[in-house]
Amino acid sequence: MDNSEVVDVLNDLVETSKDGEYGFATCAERATSVELKQIFLRRASDCARAASELQAIVVEYGGKAEDSGTMAGAVHRGWVSVRDALSGTSDQAILDECERGEDVALSRYRKAMKREELPATVRQVVERQMAGAQANHDQIKALRDGLRART
Repeated sequence: MDNSEVVDVLNDLVETSKDGEYGFATCAERATSVELKQIFLRRASDCARAASELQAIVVEYGGKAEDSGTMAGAVHRGWVSVRDALSGTSDQAILDECERGEDVALSRYRKAMKREELPATVRQVVERQMAGAQANHDQIKALRDGLRART
C-alpha cells in the first residue's frame, strides 16, 4: 500500500470522526437529560481527539488531512434537525439517531480494518479507535434500551 492509499483510508476515518464530533455535539444541544448532555459532550470530545490523532498520521504520510465531516454526516445532522422541528425533541429520538450514527462509524472502521496492507502502526491506531467506536455504540444502545424500558 503506498502512502496515498494510507492517506485516503485515514482521511475517510477523519471525516467519520468529525461526523461523530458534530453529531454528538448536536445531540448534546438537544438532549433534555443533563446526564445525556454530559455523555454526548464527552463523546464529541473523544471523536475530536480521534480526528486529531488521525490528522497527524495523515501529515506523517505526506498527505493533506481532512478537516471536516462528510456530506452524509451533514445530511444526517440536518435530518435530526428537521425531525426535531416536526416532532419535538425527545431523548429517545436523539439516542436512536446517535445509534444510527455509530452504526455508520463502525462500518467505516471495519472497512478500514479489512485493508490488510495497512502499515502495522496505522493498523494499531485504527484498531484502538474502532474499539472506542464500538464502546460508544454499546453505551448509546444501552442508554437507548434503558430509556425505552422506563417509558
